[in-house]
Amino acid sequence: MTKLKLGALADDKPVKVTREYPATLFRDLQLYGRLLAQPGQPPIEPEKLIVPMLERFLATDREFQKARRSAG
Repeated sequence: MTKLKLGALADDKPVKVTREYPATLFRDLQLYGRLLAQPGQPPIEPEKLIVPMLERFLATDREFQKARRSAG
């Protein structure tokens, strides 16, 4: 299995958000969902990847974390 930056997703209650994304980004999210899925399981839907990816991005952005600590 490919070592991806995003790990297993928490089973969380979904919140409906409607957004439009470029087709190329959506296709990349579909591929990521196929790569992240456990063998024999269906691919993870792109919509379920967006929040964990954003959370991971924010958690690893040093300047954001620094500014967040300063603001609080």
